[in-house]
Amino acid sequence: MDLIEEWALMGPQTQNFEKWGKTLTSVFKDKPFPLPDYQSALIYLLFTDKKRWGDKTYLESEYYLNSYWEATVKMYDNLTGSYTEMEMNDKVLRTRHAEKVKGLEAWESKKYRKGRERGPFVTHFTGCQPCNGEHNPQYKGETCWNEMKRALNFADNQVLRNFGFVHPDLSSSDVSNLPKL
Repeated sequence: MDLIEEWALMGPQTQNFEKWGKTLTSVFKDKPFPLPDYQSALIYLLFTDKKRWGDKTYLESEYYLNSYWEATVKMYDNLTGSYTEMEMNDKVLRTRHAEKVKGLEAWESKKYRKGRERGPFVTHFTGCQPCNGEHNPQYKGETCWNEMKRALNFADNQVLRNFGFVHPDLSSSDVSNLPKL
């Protein structure tokens, strides 16, 4: 409860809300807006008072947990190429298995990740507003819908590869055999 109480002191109901925004923006250089948000406030507390909070908490830093869609969708083709390159260079990764023995550990090992971009676990389509049936006019035409399809096909490929299949074109739901390497 102590952490939650401390965290709440950074919220919009407090007189220091704008001050915290300036502090967080100065610490997190890529923070896109000046007011505090719950995520950056929590990370700030965990990192700046490690003795009190940080030692009791594990922060994942080797896995890309989530990303805003506009940045993420641009990475898909490079990531797919990176996966293909890894498979070409290692027989274990090339071998197709339809069970978990496949070797997720191999894909996740530092040997393969070193120096490579990683796709996020979650892609946020914030701002697209697909649930109301109308696209957000901020985005041109069918951009959101098209990129959602690509994101779903990219995610599908993570599973389909184990079975020897792939969406060769992320813009299409068509599935093909993986090329023989």
